[in-house]
Amino acid sequence: VQLQASGGGFVQAGGSLRLSCAASGSIVSINVMGWYRQAPGDQRELVATITSIDITNYADSVKGRFTISRDNAKNTIYLQMNSLKPEDTAVYYCNALGVVSTTGSRSNYWGRGTLVTVSS
Repeated sequence: VQLQASGGGFVQAGGSLRLSCAASGSIVSINVMGWYRQAPGDQRELVATITSIDITNYADSVKGRFTISRDNAKNTIYLQMNSLKPEDTAVYYCNALGVVSTTGSRSNYWGRGTLVTVSS
């Protein structure tokens, strides 16, 4: 199973970006998918998560600005980021929890990350 994130880039404050993360491999189902981010010198932190039945959870710092969505048929999640601020600058990582494979195993996975840079 692999997670491929895309959509990062450079944007001015107030702008928008949309991240995508596609899970590929011998996947039967995925329980929770989400986005985390890590700024230089900081610990990795939760941004947003979404369950297989579209229950969402957001960090307080992004509520009202970011929206996470999911396409279960494609094993893909999206993060629409609006009203971006310089403090949103970080490497954004995709995460998948409770991935059930065709062998019956259940595992968790991280993607490699995509860099988001917001200038002031």
